[in-house]
Amino acid sequence: MRDRIVWLVLAGMAFLAGCKSDEQKRAELPDMFNRGTIHISCDESFKPVIDEQVKVYESLYPATKIIVHYKPEAECLKDFRVDSIKMVIATRGYTKAEEKYMIDSGHVMPDKLVVARDLVAVIVNPAAKDSFFSMQEIRDLLAGKSKENLIPVFDGTRATSTVRFMIDSVLKGGSLGKNVQAAQSSVDVIDYVSKTPNAIGFVGYSWIGNEDDTSQLSYMKKVKTAFVESTDSAGFYIKPSQYFIYTKSYPMVRDVVYTLKEGHRGLAHGFAHFLYTMQGQLIFRRAYVMPVILPNYVRDAELDSTINK
Repeated sequence: MRDRIVWLVLAGMAFLAGCKSDEQKRAELPDMFNRGTIHISCDESFKPVIDEQVKVYESLYPATKIIVHYKPEAECLKDFRVDSIKMVIATRGYTKAEEKYMIDSGHVMPDKLVVARDLVAVIVNPAAKDSFFSMQEIRDLLAGKSKENLIPVFDGTRATSTVRFMIDSVLKGGSLGKNVQAAQSSVDVIDYVSKTPNAIGFVGYSWIGNEDDTSQLSYMKKVKTAFVESTDSAGFYIKPSQYFIYTKSYPMVRDVVYTLKEGHRGLAHGFAHFLYTMQGQLIFRRAYVMPVILPNYVRDAELDSTINK
């Protein structure tokens, strides 16, 4: 009888211990949308705009800390297998094989979403003889077949999203020529081009497109953006802009994709949600990349020819 009473008491204590309130359960989570610290991995090409997204999110929720590890894209994609990284931001999401690994080994159900579109801008030295390029001229340059004495420069010669895009989407799987030079980062690409009259650099637009950013204004005093032949009008050359991302007239447009790999609805979920809310999408727009969830409008306009007459 006594043993039975002891057993019942222990069973009751175990039952009560299991009946935690929702508030207690939330308190035991390592982080939530409004508190805690997480590590995320991001393609270095998107650093300016993601820095701004993190800055605004942390100002809204002061008890949060989002530590961003900026890397070449190939290194970011390896972080699909790293448990401590709760989100990856790159130009692509996960493959079926990568999804299976995260489910089987990481025990998380990953999610991915395109939240914006960026482009690869072509930059030249202010003293460059030519700043107009067809896509065939760019292909020949990258493959080492150009007759011009020009030096293409990337933020590396492998592993970066810009290099992968140019190999996959421009060279259609071909190889880069031996003439291609590698810089350490996008800033180093800009610096190299500014000092080398015959260099042509390739960088993400979020590094040079924001005229309201003092750092980017200083970059654009050292280099200039080149014109590239439009996809929808042969012989018509355009500079990179949000409008040409929207119309798909610019030939080198790429996605900004997040992969969420968090086992509970915590801070990573909160930040991911923020990226596709009105506020997060407006930050993309102000950074002169193209938000894809926020509605975009194009209005016709006419210049008043009587002005200044």
